[in-house]
Amino acid sequence: MPFPVPDALAHLAGEWRVERTVRDFAAGADGPVEGRFSGTTRFTPLTGAAARGGGLLHHESGTFTWRGTPRPAERTLRFLPGEPAGTVLVHFADGRFFHGLDLRTGRHTADHPCAADLYRGDFTVADADSWRTCWRVRGPAKDLLLTTDYARVHG
Repeated sequence: MPFPVPDALAHLAGEWRVERTVRDFAAGADGPVEGRFSGTTRFTPLTGAAARGGGLLHHESGTFTWRGTPRPAERTLRFLPGEPAGTVLVHFADGRFFHGLDLRTGRHTADHPCAADLYRGDFTVADADSWRTCWRVRGPAKDLLLTTDYARVHG
C-alpha cells in the first residue's frame, strides 16, 4: 500500500541509503547483464541563483559495479517546487527538465523521452523512511530496468 506524501520536498530532505540494480536485457546473448550501485543520496537545500524560490539539490554518490568491475559513480539533479503545491519538477544539473514528481498518493509514473528512447519511471513510497523507483528504458539500442531502493539515514 503506498504511503501518501503531501509535500515531496519536505519528505525527501535529508540523507538516504541507495541500492540500485541495473538489468540490461540487450547486452547479453545468454540473458540480461546485471550491475549494482550502492551509495548515498543527499537532498540539501538549493542555494544562490539555483534556488529559484526553494528546492533541493539531489547528489548521489557511491560505487557502480558492472561486469565485475567497481567504479565510482555520482550524479546531481535539482528538485524544484511544482504546481500544485507539494509536487516537484526534477531537472538535470545543467537545467534541462527531466520529469515531474507527484507523491501525494504515494505513487507516481513519469515519462522522459531521450532521443529515440523512452524512460518510464514508477515511484512508490512505502513508508516515511523508504521508497522505490523503477525506470524501464526502451528504445532502438536500449532495453534496461533500473530498480532503486531508498532507505532514510537517521541521526
